[in-house]
Amino acid sequence: MSPRANERQARILIVEDEPMLAFVLEEVLIDEGFEIAGVAGRLETALAMIESEPFDVAILDANLAGVSAGPAASALTARGTPFIVVSGYLPEQQQSAFSGAPRLQKPCRPDALIAALRGILPSQ
Repeated sequence: MSPRANERQARILIVEDEPMLAFVLEEVLIDEGFEIAGVAGRLETALAMIESEPFDVAILDANLAGVSAGPAASALTARGTPFIVVSGYLPEQQQSAFSGAPRLQKPCRPDALIAALRGILPSQ
């Protein structure tokens, strides 16, 4: 369901280290009427984008090329920006920085991701 012409599209930051998965996420989100604020495949890039890019919500892989994305989760929390954790790891295998965020297990269905995003988006 696409937004009406007078509604602002929600901007999504994708933090995912697998290029093909990041591309698929972008396509699914664009098809659903979201705008992509950016894609970060490394923790340093994600932290820089969290500081500098305007976006409404983030999709966060818990592990970025063998490095925990916990600092990115903490930065998002400090900024007051909601995020969804999408990971192949079980919740008990993840840092406490991810607690409280909705979680989806990889691989996740696109409809489950869209429903989770819509559930945490701030009112516009």
